Amino acid sequence: MSERYDRGMKVRREVLGDAHVNRAEQAKSEIDAPFQALITEGAWGTVWASDAITRRERSMITLALLAAMGNFDEIPMHVRACANTGATMRDVMEAFQHVAVYCGVPKANHAIKLAKQTFAEMER
Repeated sequence: MSERYDRGMKVRREVLGDAHVNRAEQAKSEIDAPFQALITEGAWGTVWASDAITRRERSMITLALLAAMGNFDEIPMHVRACANTGATMRDVMEAFQHVAVYCGVPKANHAIKLAKQTFAEMER
């Protein structure tokens, strides 16, 4: 694999945790291997690997974008990643307030529901 892939896998593990990445790697098949390489190199090896902004800020932006676009399935994963990026529950709620004002209350409301559930699970 490429240097960007290796860097992406390192960052992906630092942000999402080994257990999550190991599950994703075990579930990978011939069909989705090119897609997994794409997100590892592009999302993790380029965007998340950049030091232009902090991982805390990147978590907040990512969660706001997921909520704004209605991509709710990935919100719990990125809320759990906050434990590794330094984004607090308050940071997440601030990001979702922006979503409410600029993209719609229903999207923010659903994202907040998912975040609250995930933070509660993380406390157990």
